Amino acid sequence: MISLRLYSLILTGCLALLVIYFFLRRKPKSPEELERERREWLDRVGRITDGTVIDVQEMTVNGSKKSSAPRAATLLIYHYDVAGVSYEASQDVTYLRQWINLHSCRLGLPTSVRFDPQNPGNSIVVSEKWMGLRQ
Repeated sequence: MISLRLYSLILTGCLALLVIYFFLRRKPKSPEELERERREWLDRVGRITDGTVIDVQEMTVNGSKKSSAPRAATLLIYHYDVAGVSYEASQDVTYLRQWINLHSCRLGLPTSVRFDPQNPGNSIVVSEKWMGLRQ
């Protein structure tokens, strides 16, 4: 009889822990949330250097796992140098269109680039709080 009570207590405790785990576990972040967090982090710790806009391209990319429909994406392609090393990068500015005028972005447009000092290939030109494009 005691062993039956002990097993029922252990089973109830395990079930309670399982329910608590499912309620408190973190949901996976979407690619848009990860990109927003990257921009915020570069806003805080990034250093600034001069760069040049190379091109603005609109393309279709595959949707996320939840929605398999393709979506339109706008990429800002730019070039910059850090410590004698040249970098060519692109930034998806699809969700930042309200802050920039894509029609004024042309080949050779000077810009400021905010980059990660530990990983200079990680960079941005536009964020919600900062604008590197020069008009």
